[in-house]
Amino acid sequence: MGYGTVRISDDTHGRLRDLARSEGTSMQALLDEAVEMLRRHRFLEQLNTAYAELRSDPKAWSAIEAQRGEWDSTLLDGLLVRESPRESYGKSVRSKRKVRTRL
Repeated sequence: MGYGTVRISDDTHGRLRDLARSEGTSMQALLDEAVEMLRRHRFLEQLNTAYAELRSDPKAWSAIEAQRGEWDSTLLDGLLVRESPRESYGKSVRSKRKVRTRL
């Protein structure tokens, strides 16, 4: 793993040190976690913005809804699915099957 140098303020360094101490982890691990959380947060913000833009276009939104409807119909393909492990505990897996139904 490579390393780099990042300049941070004394206040931020102190907060990072205190957090790392209180969580029993290294400052590097804490920074890694913080950057990943920020990356995910920004991704979801961009995704929400994109959906808001899409929803503001009635024609495009209708196309998305139609596509979702097509995907929903694939659940009604008649295939049998195995019951949940909790329901089949102590029974043969083949003893009982359920048909997938639309919710």
